[in-house]
Amino acid sequence: MHGQGMIEALQGRLAVTGYVADGPVTTALVLMQKLGRPLLLEGDAGVGKTAVASALSQVLDTRLMRLQCYEGLDVNSAVYEWNYPHQLLSIRLQEQSGREGELGEAEIFSERFLLRRPLLDAISQVQAPVLLIDEVDRADEEFEAFLLEVLSDFQVSIPELGTICAVSRPHVILTSNGTRDLSDALRRRCLYHYLNYPSVAQEIQIVQTRIPELDLSLTRQIVSFVQLLRGGDLRKRPGVAETLDWTAALMALGVDSIKDDLDTVMSSLSCLLKTREDLGRTDRATVQRLLGAASL
Repeated sequence: MHGQGMIEALQGRLAVTGYVADGPVTTALVLMQKLGRPLLLEGDAGVGKTAVASALSQVLDTRLMRLQCYEGLDVNSAVYEWNYPHQLLSIRLQEQSGREGELGEAEIFSERFLLRRPLLDAISQVQAPVLLIDEVDRADEEFEAFLLEVLSDFQVSIPELGTICAVSRPHVILTSNGTRDLSDALRRRCLYHYLNYPSVAQEIQIVQTRIPELDLSLTRQIVSFVQLLRGGDLRKRPGVAETLDWTAALMALGVDSIKDDLDTVMSSLSCLLKTREDLGRTDRATVQRLLGAASL
């Protein structure tokens, strides 16, 4: 199978997992696997970047391993650390049994006492996992430089054990919400795709895929309204997850149509809007205008 056939085949397999992927993101995933390169997915929070990694792990029938980045993330949390309580307990048990000296430094700093964190664990798998390095833009630049080294060589150096090389090369997906600029070096190392909010047609397909029992007419109403709301002046625009949450809420409330149900729409806006400012500026008049403008 070549070219477009591979892309369409992967699209179909992703759809089976519930993830609706367009051609460009599917192409990026195919190239990531063929070239053995990490894929950097950038886009607003809520567009489905994390879901790409989850769906790919299901398609490949392999583990999804996640490193959640944050300010102050260091090697101990991301790669490895020693199980100091276990080491200390073993030394004390040895002393109590009168076998002092048996547990030497080489034994204390052996794999028996090694705690593998996501990066080391990922390169230690026999079957290549999908390694999700989530929100890499939240990590410090110092950690980003270290990460670049790991992704270049797929090996980790541990002073007490030496260099541990990858048993298999994981399929690496990095995500960024754009809270800070990533280095040119990291961008050059990765394939790149900007993931935008889905189109109306795509979002309808996503809702139908995830909630197939929902009436198509109501699906169109919901998606049309959310798309208009998303285009407004909001601090945090609702993502696909919020669309699905609101859809589930409307179903639970027994709503058949939002055309003439302003009260229910207002009372359930907390499923879509997640800040006080956004809820405050989305008043009844605004919602009524959006309902009138939506293709209902």
